[in-house]
Amino acid sequence: MDFGQVIQAYAEQPLTRQVILSLLKDYRRPNDKVHELLKEGILRPIKKGLYIAGPAIKTNKPEPFLLANHILGPSYVSLDSALSYHGLIPERVFEISSMTTKASRRFTTSSGVFTYAHLDLPYYSFGLKQAKLTDEQYAMIASPEKALFDKIAATAGIILRSQKSAAVYLIEDLRMDEDILKGLNTRMMSSWLRDAPKRDSLSMVIKMIEKL
Repeated sequence: MDFGQVIQAYAEQPLTRQVILSLLKDYRRPNDKVHELLKEGILRPIKKGLYIAGPAIKTNKPEPFLLANHILGPSYVSLDSALSYHGLIPERVFEISSMTTKASRRFTTSSGVFTYAHLDLPYYSFGLKQAKLTDEQYAMIASPEKALFDKIAATAGIILRSQKSAAVYLIEDLRMDEDILKGLNTRMMSSWLRDAPKRDSLSMVIKMIEKL
């Protein structure tokens, strides 16, 4: 079996150890074969039990947002990563930030740094969407509204006591795009407040946006 060709068929998706071992079911010593494939650059490790196609496979690899969903689950991409994706902030973001119902974690991998901040249910589940990254790749990501809320909820020391302080933080400090802010669904955002952390600060954000 040409395992390089087999991996190429899966190259746009993260591969768990279970999937790889199922592909190697005809090998007597599959773990030795995994080590051989790593050495040959056909596989590349991301974390324990998770791999992607290696540099020897010349085709598209999993996008960072898709990897983020798989490195720790359940999770969805949010904070600066989602804010940049939606055009709310001008900066390009290199560290991929996500939210999770599990404990906060940080993973430094061969594909970059992935961080995860904890959120409680049911607030965690609000405002999520499936983003199409390529024809074959989709990832769970926060909507613009949820990414904005998550940024405030997850940033230590941010307390917004007035509409003015909300405007200073979002427009001056974070340099958020006012036209995109104006287009956010504040009615939907208001429906999340009952279960949200920092609800007073988030309420000020909603009022500020509605005055733009």
